Amino acid sequence: MASSVFDQVLVRHMWTTDEMRAVFSDENRLQQWYDFESALALEQAALGIIPVAAAREIAAKARVGNVDLDAIAAETRIVKHPLVPAVRALQKACEGQHGEYVHFGPTSQDVYDTGMVLQVKQAHAVLMRDLRAVGRELYRLAETHKATPMAGRTHSVQALPITFGHKCAIWLSEMSRHFERMTRLEATTFVGQMVGAVGTKASYGDHALELERRVMKRLGLDIADISWQPARDRLADYVGTLGLIGGTMGKIANEIMNLERDEIGELAEPFNEGKVGSSTMPHKRNPAVVETMVTVSRAIRYSVAMMHDATLAEHERDVAAVRLEWKAIPEACMMAGALLDMGKYALAGLTVNAAKMRSNLDILGGFLMSERVMFELSEKVGKQTAHELVYEAAMRGIEGRMTFEQALKQDKRICNALSAQGLRAALDPTTYVGMAPAIVDSVLAKVKASGWLNDE
Repeated sequence: MASSVFDQVLVRHMWTTDEMRAVFSDENRLQQWYDFESALALEQAALGIIPVAAAREIAAKARVGNVDLDAIAAETRIVKHPLVPAVRALQKACEGQHGEYVHFGPTSQDVYDTGMVLQVKQAHAVLMRDLRAVGRELYRLAETHKATPMAGRTHSVQALPITFGHKCAIWLSEMSRHFERMTRLEATTFVGQMVGAVGTKASYGDHALELERRVMKRLGLDIADISWQPARDRLADYVGTLGLIGGTMGKIANEIMNLERDEIGELAEPFNEGKVGSSTMPHKRNPAVVETMVTVSRAIRYSVAMMHDATLAEHERDVAAVRLEWKAIPEACMMAGALLDMGKYALAGLTVNAAKMRSNLDILGGFLMSERVMFELSEKVGKQTAHELVYEAAMRGIEGRMTFEQALKQDKRICNALSAQGLRAALDPTTYVGMAPAIVDSVLAKVKASGWLNDE
């Protein structure tokens, strides 16, 4: 029976994807350990450290399908060590005495760390692919709606007009920076570990440096300048960036959810036939997907915190710290994968109600345009005086339940300074979006030039 939300049949689709779950499955974790052992044996044979026949046998049998995973798990409970039963199982799978050369030199954490990095590298490919997909949807929305006017809100209330494309371009710019962060992290994250029990490489003998170079090349990983067994910043940095991605995806989802409110009605997540909002209220179309994204984005931050705890490692190696990573890293990657996957879906089918965006610009009765009126008036009476006049008119109008235009026209000083036609033009919210369309074009041009949205 599954107890984790990542495995429970009813809810696991909310927390990760099948693809990401496979990356962090028991089978794949064990396979990455065996890939390390295979690479090590083959390169040790090439350097004359172990017999070539033994290396070939180890490489041939270093497949998870050749061992009994349940038996390894059962033995782990007895020996209290995950790797020893895995090594014994591989040794047993090898013919003759060839198994004696399995795990010839490394310490357990060499295998744990390198195996985890290999899993993260697999997850990274999925995350980068989906970052691009989300970016493409944001690019499309920003381009399509660069001139679609809507109310900009600060402190949760209407402030000034913006365009929906401008909002999307902000999200796109943020995701661009995340993509750049993830790209930069490849150099520091995808680094293997082959340093022995306390980081000195003593168990690898005179060929230690050359052996490490060969093994890591075979595995597609870089070489560390020194042991990172007690220095866990590499993976903490990576998960920290996943937390930033989670924050952005959660923010986008939360914005969609807020703008989907019936009282606002400017956006709506995709609706599919058969989708049910409530067991008792048949009319409801709940923002179920983006609501789930908000939940997951809140949860991922605790994986970040756990990784920070893991950086407090004692002495030359501290498995108590490392074991925190066994929980935090897979869960962070799986949650980030779910957020990007749900984000692709929500953005690709997003309903943008431009008509409602336009009508919502008028719900304040014109008061949304107080800044513009003030600056128009300041050309005639000065900025500070204009602010006072417009403030008085605004407060009088709000208290008296008048439109902004009615309130302004009650003040002769304002009427003498602005014509009726000029005032009406100043109150048109669709013509006061500033440089928003041009700013969107600038962001789109920069993103296009960078090429990060293109599939590799």
